[in-house]
Amino acid sequence: MKIPSRKLLSDLKIKTEQNLKFAEILLNKTDERLNFRPSEERWSILECFEHLNRYGNFYIPEISKRIENSDTKSTEIFSSGILGNYFANSMLPKEKLNKMKTFKSMNPIHSKLNKDVLNEFIAQQKQIIHLLNEAENCNLNKVKTSISISNLIKLKLGDTFRFVIYHNLRHIEQAKRNL
Repeated sequence: MKIPSRKLLSDLKIKTEQNLKFAEILLNKTDERLNFRPSEERWSILECFEHLNRYGNFYIPEISKRIENSDTKSTEIFSSGILGNYFANSMLPKEKLNKMKTFKSMNPIHSKLNKDVLNEFIAQQKQIIHLLNEAENCNLNKVKTSISISNLIKLKLGDTFRFVIYHNLRHIEQAKRNL
């Protein structure tokens, strides 16, 4: 996939702003409603957001550190890597979602949760928007980030943003189905 870097960052900002607005709307729902689980093995709305927060706790500092330490200049075109493109596209919400097993440390099922989860998610989305703005001055192809499952695998910064934001979209769609 090739796309102008500024367009990619702009598209991702729009998606992140939509995610943030949805979370703000959920603040009006009761804790009982937000903790409702459609079945014993499926996540509640708050569990969906807690899952996203746990990933945000890894990726936001990782992206921030890589942008801070970058001495590259922005590039006009972002070219997705093979692995990064695969990971990002596998996260996109689809009509019939392919189920994925999550790591135990990232699985919030049966956690005692309240609206603090939504407030944390909102704060994380604001941080991601800030990082997307900062990334306008970086080469999205040359800056590399580690991924949560292995320090050995590095993705291009553009692919990491896509992965994180598409992953957020995926679980927000899941939360919407629970409403």
